[in-house]
Formats: sequence, C-alpha cells, structure tokens
Amino acid sequence: MLVLSRHRDESIMIGDDVVVTIVDIRGDKVRLGIDAPQDIPVHRQEVYDAIKRENAKAARLQPEETRRANPT
Repeated sequence: MLVLSRHRDESIMIGDDVVVTIVDIRGDKVRLGIDAPQDIPVHRQEVYDAIKRENAKAARLQPEETRRANPT
C-alpha cells in the first residue's frame, strides 16, 4: 500500500485518468473528490463489497428461480 500525505486542495493522480483531491479535513474525517471517466466505477468499499455479494448470489441462481411465482 502506498501511503501519501496531502493537504486540503491537493490531489493524487491514479494513472492518466483519475484524480483524487482532498476537498476538506474535519477532525478524523477527510472528504475526497474523485474525478474519473464515466466507464470507471467508483464506490465506497462497503458499497463495492455489497455489489460483489449480490452479483455472486445472482450468479448462483437457477433460471427458474428468477421467474415470478405468479406471472400475470
């Protein structure tokens, strides 16, 4: 893991397309601004983990499990 120190309004480049900017620092919280192309998903870790769990769960479903019990 690379650990960097930054002040407010300073940025970090990830590759050529992603810029992470320190927007605000209040106590033990840091607000980040992330500028990335639309085709690069950006999520908080807990949201990313939930998406991965749901995708894995959906991949295990059998086709008949995706149909409604009482189709109209």
